[in-house]
Amino acid sequence: MPPRRVITGRSQEPRRRYAEELRLLRAERELSLRQLAETVGWDPSLFGKLESGATLGGPEVAQALDAFYGTPGLLLAMWEVAVADPMQFKERFRRYMALEAEAISLWHYGGSTIHGLLQTPQYARELLGAGGLEKGELDQQVEARMGRREVLERDDASPFRVILSEAVLCNSLRCDRDWREQVRYLLEVAERSNVTLYVVPYGTGLHGLMDTPVTFLRLPDGRTVAYAENVLRGELIEETSRVEDLQRRYDAIRDLALGPAESRMFMLRILEEVP
Repeated sequence: MPPRRVITGRSQEPRRRYAEELRLLRAERELSLRQLAETVGWDPSLFGKLESGATLGGPEVAQALDAFYGTPGLLLAMWEVAVADPMQFKERFRRYMALEAEAISLWHYGGSTIHGLLQTPQYARELLGAGGLEKGELDQQVEARMGRREVLERDDASPFRVILSEAVLCNSLRCDRDWREQVRYLLEVAERSNVTLYVVPYGTGLHGLMDTPVTFLRLPDGRTVAYAENVLRGELIEETSRVEDLQRRYDAIRDLALGPAESRMFMLRILEEVP
């Protein structure tokens, strides 16, 4: 294995550090991007984007490069850190990202879109792309969003209660195949012991969070904070009285929702209706 690199200030920027390591390893072998691609596979342009930091690629690329360079596990570990790095998110989300990662329980109400922790890559790409992101930034944001799913997948994953409006399940993706995959993923996640998913069907009447998707985070110090958002901005709410007001509204919606078993059957019917 090549000698360990000296740790510098750039080590605090995982994405840049990963790109730098890839450039250095290739330079040591005196290989062109095309030569690397011919040996490892994939298109040379992908390796160029990896080394410039324009994309992180997938875990299979990191594993292939680990095998080629003789760095077993090193590049894959760096890739995992880079994908999970909250610095990839825009400034207004960074404090929320940090709190989400340490929360001991989470609750969410979604009235129009699926929560980021429950999105497939295709759903995230279409949703983020609708916000006008350029391709390079879009790739980064999709990768970063997929990295967030580790919050629910780790061994000590926190409980996550999700309430979805029927509108979320009727607003399908452009591609039927991608939409089927997303609904199947919701059904799969709902089977996990730490996730409880409810659906609020049409016809239950108006409620206090009609146009306000909100997520509550229960923190290790006993506090609960809320994150409310719309298509233009998000707000982290820490004031106790405001959080409690939102929680009362959330509890009222839960009383309107189908139970977990009924909600699963509802999603199965949605899946059956996809062409």
